[in-house]
Amino acid sequence: MTTSPRRVFIKTYGCQMNVYDSERMAETLAPQGYVRTDTAEDADLVLLNTCHIREKAAEKVYSDLGRLKPLKEANPDLRIGVAGCVAQAEGEEILRRMPLVDLVVGPQSYHRLPAMEAALREGRKVVDTDMPLEDKFTAMGPRPRAARGPAAFLTVQEGCDKFCAFCVVPYTRGAEVSRPADRILAEARNLVDAGVRDITLLGQNVNAWHGEPGGLAALIAALARIDGLDRIRYTTSHPNDMDDALIAAHGSETKLMPYLHLPVQSGSDRILRAMNRRHTADQYLRLVDRIRAARPDILLSSDFIVGFPGETDEDFEATLALIRAAGFGAAFSFRYSPRPGTPAAERPAPAPDVADDRLQRLQALVTAGQRAAQDAMVGREVGVLYERAGRLPGQMAGKSDHLHAVHVPDASGQIGELVRVRITGSAPNSLSGLRLG
Repeated sequence: MTTSPRRVFIKTYGCQMNVYDSERMAETLAPQGYVRTDTAEDADLVLLNTCHIREKAAEKVYSDLGRLKPLKEANPDLRIGVAGCVAQAEGEEILRRMPLVDLVVGPQSYHRLPAMEAALREGRKVVDTDMPLEDKFTAMGPRPRAARGPAAFLTVQEGCDKFCAFCVVPYTRGAEVSRPADRILAEARNLVDAGVRDITLLGQNVNAWHGEPGGLAALIAALARIDGLDRIRYTTSHPNDMDDALIAAHGSETKLMPYLHLPVQSGSDRILRAMNRRHTADQYLRLVDRIRAARPDILLSSDFIVGFPGETDEDFEATLALIRAAGFGAAFSFRYSPRPGTPAAERPAPAPDVADDRLQRLQALVTAGQRAAQDAMVGREVGVLYERAGRLPGQMAGKSDHLHAVHVPDASGQIGELVRVRITGSAPNSLSGLRLG
């Protein structure tokens, strides 16, 4: 008699690290008979893998839990879990606020999911927000060799020791921890064997990786020697961890793509001090100059927080000045969101209408820079890795070396091909081009 597989639905919020964690949670549950499903309605177990960086992200989790209530009422055997950073930050409070939840598991404990799932089937509720001493990646063992798409994430570092005044990551993810190089390389080889050609290395402070002498530059050099791995990227970086070797790698490692996400948050030295960023605007811009000297065609992106406590009009104008000076090809900007337990949470912030106005002005400037960067690509030749069929018949879509979305008319194109393309057009959020050769 064949037993029907159990089904798990995992909804992922927030950053790329959560995307990677969701994959690993599904793999951890597979030996217990679980397969992933695309809808909560089909699931025996629902996991919400959460983000706690901004208030709205956390509140969205509770809204989604409310929408799951009819499913729980219709199927009392349905088990619902909250994982990730909201789980770590709020723990038992989630069960108090949402009694339909059966499982709360923090981001450092999901290797224990099989034991937790067994407890759920016995009718017990589980909360595990410990930060255990054992390495969760080692505990889970090698990843299964299932066929993969051409691009993948690979977490190499977790946690943060920077303690920026606005950020909950040190409290939800813990101290900086680097995975050993041999395990990262083994996982990368497995990914390549499964069809991956483009790997993005992930970490809260990925360039603080110290799993072997030489830091992240040495790891990139080792990865670059893997046959079949054609592209390497990394995110997210801290300016203070951009060492000389890593800067040089952008000029010497041909597989390291010309794209770098380097958050600065503000262009005001006064606000940077209040944020505990430990660098100045001038230091950041001089770092940008050094990176561009190593790789002149690099596309830089950044993060900005608008309306941080104490931000004046002069502080905001300094941020706009830094954006103009740096010439970002992309950026992510947000209105300050106080997170409970962080040093900035109790400080008075600018009025919401003032912060909203500043955010709109900053985003307009960033959008203009992004459009200029994309328009400058027209006429250039770039590599494009086909990741999916395009929206139009006979069209392929993929990412360029600079991480731009590119659409190419190519009826014979195949997912996983890395092709040369001449860019012929620029739209608001993508490029178009013609395949060469």
